[in-house]
Amino acid sequence: MQSKSLIVLLLSFSISNYGEEYQQDKTWFGDPDLQGVWTNASLTTLERPDYFDSLELSDSQVNDAKNATARFNEVMDNPYKEGETPESGGDVGGYNVAWMDPGNDFMKLNGKYRSSIITYPENGKLPRRLTRWALEGPFIYRMFNSADNPEERSLGERCIVGFGSSGGPPMLNVLYNNHYQIVQSPGYVMIMVEMNHDARIVRLDASHNPENMKPWLGDSVGWWEGDTLVVKTINHHPQQKFRAAIRHQILMMEEAEVIERFTRTSETEILYEFEVNDKKAYRDTWKGEMPLRSTNNKIYEYACHEGNYAMANILAGARAEEK
Repeated sequence: MQSKSLIVLLLSFSISNYGEEYQQDKTWFGDPDLQGVWTNASLTTLERPDYFDSLELSDSQVNDAKNATARFNEVMDNPYKEGETPESGGDVGGYNVAWMDPGNDFMKLNGKYRSSIITYPENGKLPRRLTRWALEGPFIYRMFNSADNPEERSLGERCIVGFGSSGGPPMLNVLYNNHYQIVQSPGYVMIMVEMNHDARIVRLDASHNPENMKPWLGDSVGWWEGDTLVVKTINHHPQQKFRAAIRHQILMMEEAEVIERFTRTSETEILYEFEVNDKKAYRDTWKGEMPLRSTNNKIYEYACHEGNYAMANILAGARAEEK
């Protein structure tokens, strides 16, 4: 009888705990605790690649894609055959794999691998209204082809913000430096981005600044809906219109509105959701979601300018070419 009672007790305990929602910890001042260092490094990209036809991926699809990535990395690290000598004056190539940290697996939500961060539109593609060149061609051309003034070069080259939309909003994974540190205090949430160590200050239960104040990462205000932090960002900086990285290229016009949601779902994960409403650049709203996973790694200084002669050489090279 005692053994039967013990089995019934254990079964009852297991059933009662199965499916229980995560009990969110609180900060000392009572807000849900999102603090820590998190990463969104993943092989999953913003838009769905053409060789995938659905949002969720099977294990075999993921294994095939990971093997293809490994083969690509091998070629990058070993571009020449044994005994082959590169031609003098040729392209020496860019970063090898040692400098990259895009993640080594596809992101998983609800136990399923994902082919794209975008969840809407359902095809996993950005709902572009016009091509980026048709909308902002002169601005983009000067950013990558003009060498008259450093102010016209991209913000990543100038070490002001990270490449692409690493700092956000929305915060998207890039080729490396995919860590974020969240620190909370009464009335504020700070999100420090590893790529160029930008600190986005979210003011809670506050009003937006006047339209003429446009921070590099936009003007963010937030509020709590239960245990979810909701952040609304407007007044995007005009030089952040085109956010270019190897893994995504998006337009974000000054008038765009971005809504983000941060929900702690476990000790080791935050569900990050976002919605972009930019009627000038896109014919529809687009949405996405990804996990932010906890990490024991620290964020070290990203000393972008230290020993970086690229900007001076770009401008000097253009002057020499003019002569």
